[in-house]
Amino acid sequence: MPEQATRPRGRAHPSHFLGTFTSLSPLLRLLVLTQLAFNIGFFAVLPFLAGHLGTAIGMAGWLVGLVLGLRTFSQQGLFVVGGALADRYGVRPVVLAGCVLRIAGFGWLGYARTTWQVVPAVLLTGFAAALFSPAVESEVARQAVRREEAGEGPRTHVLALFTVAGQAGAFIGPLVGALLLAVDFRAVCLTGAGVFVLVLAGHAWLLPRHVPGRTRTRRRGGLRRLVRTRGFLALCCAYGVYLLAYNQLYQLMPVEVERAAGSQAPLAWLFALSSLLVVTAQLPLTRWAGDRLGLRRSMVAGLLLVSAGFAVVAAARPAGWTGTVGLLPVAGYVVLLTLGQMLIAPAARAWVPDLAEDGRLGLYTGALSSVSGLVVLVGSAATGSLLDTGLPPAVPWLVLAAIPPAAAALLPRPPMARAGAKPRF
Repeated sequence: MPEQATRPRGRAHPSHFLGTFTSLSPLLRLLVLTQLAFNIGFFAVLPFLAGHLGTAIGMAGWLVGLVLGLRTFSQQGLFVVGGALADRYGVRPVVLAGCVLRIAGFGWLGYARTTWQVVPAVLLTGFAAALFSPAVESEVARQAVRREEAGEGPRTHVLALFTVAGQAGAFIGPLVGALLLAVDFRAVCLTGAGVFVLVLAGHAWLLPRHVPGRTRTRRRGGLRRLVRTRGFLALCCAYGVYLLAYNQLYQLMPVEVERAAGSQAPLAWLFALSSLLVVTAQLPLTRWAGDRLGLRRSMVAGLLLVSAGFAVVAAARPAGWTGTVGLLPVAGYVVLLTLGQMLIAPAARAWVPDLAEDGRLGLYTGALSSVSGLVVLVGSAATGSLLDTGLPPAVPWLVLAAIPPAAAALLPRPPMARAGAKPRF
């Protein structure tokens, strides 16, 4: 249907954060705030993990990359498990179990002092998110589709708001972590765990035991059909390339910031820049992309912007600039990556319900991240190896710049549009 036909008569369709948020149902508002809280606790810890592993623990660059990849894989790679569990048992028990595991994982990480203590703590924190994130994300997508079908606005607007809430948390979290890092990394981890204690208590009280309109799926065989859906697998690979690029905020970027500035202090401000861009520009950009591009072209444009971000640093790296000038290419990378993220993330999530089997949205939402996690695991280890080989420092950035255009070419072509319908792809 044309976008205009989805709007209720006599009601303005809000494009700003507060207006869109207040137009949501109570359940959607809770889920959006859930994403905000999740990311405050998570991003208070993660941006400083690579530096802690390299300095306090003394890991080599390839091992840091592998551990970061394992964390992402244990999170993104096991989303398919959390999604399937959410389909079968509902949102509430899976979210609460994930919060308990995240509290335990952050507490363990704060006291870990060797590689073999760090690895299981990192895996536990990742698996915690593999439980609660697909449960929340699939329910947001389900409710967004129901809202669209009821004529209350495009699903991409809800998913964009979900992204904004996540980035607001990603803005607050690193600032909290940077302040606590003046004490030590343990204080950072325990504070992150404390945030999830509050999330656990709040959701035990507020999250409904049964979500209206949601039926539990008990039949088997969904995974077999999923792996035969080529269009969905291509979407997963493209999304995985985006996540690999995003993971470089924690792998390549800290190395470059350390070289240019002599410390990792500017990291918090670069993360803040990314988050502020999303908070201020996500909803208008999503509206523009929905009107002009559609889902597939939004993802292609986003992947090309991500590629351009890596190319900027690769082009500037041979000059060896330091100080404020040396940080400008990294800032350019953050801006371009963030613009690409704002196009890719809502489009990918909005595309999944159209490709998913009925009653399996949690499984497909989880699989989107699971396949992506495998891409990140392999790619992060390879990137860490490139850092240790003695090749020119621009090489890792050039290699990563070449991957997103190839992923964009793999995206499925849009189906034929119905007569009189506005194509969403």
